[in-house]
This record gives sequence, C-alpha cells and structure tokens, in this order.
Amino acid sequence: MDQPPRLRLSPLAIADAYKESHSDQYPEGTTWVYSNLTPRRSRWPGMNTFVFFGLQAFLYDLNETFTRDFFEVPEEEAIGDFATFYREYFGSDNPRLCERIRRLHALGYLPLKLKALKEGAIVDHGVPVLTIENTHPDFFWLTNFVETWMSADLWHPSTSATTAHYYRMNFDKYAAETSEQEWFADFQGHDFSMRGMPGVAAAMASGAGHLLSFKGSDTCPAIHWIRRNYGGVDEGELLATSVPATEHSVMCAGSEEGEEETFLRLLTKVYPGGIVSVVSDTWDFWKVVTEILPKLKPVIMARDGKLVIRPDSSPKTPVEILIGDPDAPVGSPERIGLIECLWNTFGGTENAKGYRELDPHIGAIYGDSITLAYQAAILAGLQAKGFSSTNVVLGVGSYTYQYVTRDTHGIAIKATAVGRGWGEDFEIIPIFKDPKTDNSGKKSARGLLQVVQSGGRYVLRDGVTREECDGGCLEPVYVDGKFVRRQTFSEVRRCLAEHARARGS
Repeated sequence: MDQPPRLRLSPLAIADAYKESHSDQYPEGTTWVYSNLTPRRSRWPGMNTFVFFGLQAFLYDLNETFTRDFFEVPEEEAIGDFATFYREYFGSDNPRLCERIRRLHALGYLPLKLKALKEGAIVDHGVPVLTIENTHPDFFWLTNFVETWMSADLWHPSTSATTAHYYRMNFDKYAAETSEQEWFADFQGHDFSMRGMPGVAAAMASGAGHLLSFKGSDTCPAIHWIRRNYGGVDEGELLATSVPATEHSVMCAGSEEGEEETFLRLLTKVYPGGIVSVVSDTWDFWKVVTEILPKLKPVIMARDGKLVIRPDSSPKTPVEILIGDPDAPVGSPERIGLIECLWNTFGGTENAKGYRELDPHIGAIYGDSITLAYQAAILAGLQAKGFSSTNVVLGVGSYTYQYVTRDTHGIAIKATAVGRGWGEDFEIIPIFKDPKTDNSGKKSARGLLQVVQSGGRYVLRDGVTREECDGGCLEPVYVDGKFVRRQTFSEVRRCLAEHARARGS
C-alpha cells in the first residue's frame, strides 16, 4: 500500500492564528518581550498546589522541529513553506512577516532564553514556574509566538503529575496509619488511562506525569516518552511495571458455565506462579467471590504468587463494592464488601498497628471510575473496618486524567515586561493586565519576576530589578537553541519527593 508523502509543517505555523499578526502590532521600537507561565488558580476543591513537569520534553520537541523543518531546510523552501501556509489560510500574502522569518532562518537558531524551576517542583497557585524572553532585538515577537505550542505541550503532563501527587498523598497518609508496608504505595495507584486519552501522544505525556508518583502503569509507551525526553531512570531504579491480567473477552471465551475452569486453567497452567489479575464481574461477581474462590482456595493458597480479584462495575460506586453497601441485606456479600469477603475466605494477619492484612496469596484491584473522592472514601472505609489500606490497589483511568483542561489549574502564559532599545540604551517597561470584569484571578504579575523559597514554599516577587531577576530559583534551562540544564526522570522524581517532604505533604 502506497504511503502518502510526508507533509512538512512549518514550525512557524504551529500557533493560534492570531499569533501570525502580532509581530506587526507591538509599538514601534519594541525589542524585547518577557513572559511567564503561571498556574493561576485551581478549579478542584482541595487541590491547592501544582506540580511542574514536561518542560524538557516540550523544549526537545520545539528544538528538534525547528531544526529539522526550518533551519536545516534550504532558505527558499523554508520561507516558501510558510508563505504557502499563510496564503492558503488567510487568503493574502504577508511579505513583512516572511521577511522576519527569513531573518530568523539566517540566524540559524531560536533566540530565546527560558528560566524555570526544577521539574518536579511543587508551587502554590499564582507562582510562576518559568519565564521566557528573546535574546535578539529583531525577534521580540518570538517570545509570545511560542506560547500556544508551549501551553499545549505543558498543561497536560503537569496537570496529570499534580493529580497523581494528590493520589499519592492519600495513599501515603492511610498507609502510615494502617500499614507497615512503606513500599506498597509505589504500586497502589495504577495508570489505566491510555484507552481513554485523546491519542497516544497525550497518553504518553500524561502517563509520564503519573509515573512521577507511582511505578505501576498499563500505559506502556510512557516508558519510551520518558527515556526519549528524560533519559530514563538511575541504574537499579524501577521506571514502571505491570502484571498479567485478563479482560472480559478472555473470560467470555471460556463461557459462563466454564468460569471456574477458566480460573483454574489460569492459576495452574498459564500462571502457576507470580501475580495474575483476573476480571471477575463478567457475569456474577458475588458468585465468583462466595462460590468459585472458596472452591479454589487450596489451589490459590498453594501457588507461589498472588491472585488479584478485579471488579469492574458497581450499581452505585466503587466504594460499596470494596467496603460494603450498608443498604444491602444483612449478611449478604454486598453488605460485607469484597475485602472482608476475601478475609473471611483466605484470612490473613493483624499488623503491629492493629489492622488486618489479607493473606499474600490474594488481593484486589479496582479501576473503574476511581476519583480522588472515591479513593479517600475507600481508604477511610477500610480503616474504619479495621483493614489496612494496602489491601487494595486502585486503577486511575481516563475519567481522572482526561476530564481536565488547561483551566483546571488556570495555566496561562502572560507578558509582564517589554523593552525598547538594546545594549546601553536598553529600557525595560513593566506591563500587566487587570481586567475590571474578571473575578477568576486573571490579574497578572508586573515587571520582572523573581521566585524565592521561604518556609519550604516558593514565593513570587514581581517588579524586581534586573539583578534580582537574574537570581532566585528560576534557573536558565535553554538559551539560544542550546540546553544549559537537563534533568533525568529520577531527578524529577526526587525533586517532587523532596518538595513534598519540605511542604509536609
């Protein structure tokens, strides 16, 4: 089958349409634009911090695309690519913009400087995580031209990293109170989101954000994304893992009448050892729990491994399936809940903190429509019943990682200063926005910015001097087409963990 030819997209066309006209609109004499990216506010109750992640991946993509599809393309072809796009899109030519782009091609690199906090940093809303400025007076327009691309590439991995961090805080809290298995939280939140994401690229970036806080994931290509953009992890450190697991087609293929035989075949022939997860609500979930599992108890207990039971639906919420429905008939498995039913069949031990832990041959995972609220209710419910939180793994899916937008954390890139002249005649002019009609936090900072640490938290200082702006916690990352700071994924993980400890979260 013939493949269509690769269509080369001019990187100068990767923007909102209105960006193409802005270079003509700045006041005459403008030579410099200074902007920042700030998570302005949270729209999720109780989620009052933001985890910064994804900048290095964006910069690799930006740099690679401009190099391959612009700077390394012969000048007339590169300008022609853009001119054709512009003419077809706007119905006219723009020789002034084409000339600016021609000068950029002749320069041969992106004259931009980005300073940023370390990726993995936790900030309060209203604190900038990066600044961007042009380093050549002819290309003041380039600073905010890349805003659309940067925003599109950064908001989602950062938002997923933030959400995963809050899941991890909940797991850590309940594990500290009810369990002695400190390592278990690494695997207690498992990424099930890939099939519900808007494409593989989004799944990889979001999946990487999840893996900052956890090591369990079914989003396989997130590993490639991390290795490409962050060089993987330190030797001996686990990046991500999962276990063999069935789906409904497997169970259906064995028939409802043969469900017990399917379990037996999986446990003795396919997986005689190790962990295997079996979806158990293809037909009658409570029959599996109260009839099939007790029959197979000798087989399950004799295996060198763990059978993980996976319910995948609920008439109410996941909470009732796992810890019991108080409205169900007294003595029914629905009233008792999965974890206590498994305890009644397989037993376990009481740990030093006085909470029950299931026998290591049996476990549970639930991954349908889990939210932070359901997670908290499940863990609190287990604790109230005298069970350790580590008796269950929760799958975090696209309901959590996809039902978000750029506005979930109010992420915005705004200019706070412009400049005129250059060299000894350079003049910085502070600017800001403050809409009278706004009540959602759109007022911007003003002038040059500095971010400093105080009491384990980042604090913004605006309207600072150039010398103050050059200091602080925003460090140069990318200058004139070259990286001046890189982080491995392990370093980002450590940064997140260190900031969480410093903040007491």
